[in-house]
Amino acid sequence: MSQAKPNPTDELVFKVVQEADGGYVAQCLTESIVTQGDTWDELKAMVKDAVEGYFFDTPKPRSIRLHLVRDEVLSMG
Repeated sequence: MSQAKPNPTDELVFKVVQEADGGYVAQCLTESIVTQGDTWDELKAMVKDAVEGYFFDTPKPRSIRLHLVRDEVLSMG
């Protein structure tokens, strides 16, 4: 017997980082969902597909937020 997933909030938030090769990786902050895409448009499609698969038998969130995180070091010297 599988354990039921908690009912999602109205919105899932994904942290998105751009890889050195130019692709993107998205990781959901509240569920065990991770996916990637070579372009921003491909990433959006992959995130939607991953969320559909994760919640295939339960209510889906109403929206998905992609939060692009950029790590940049600035020299002060």
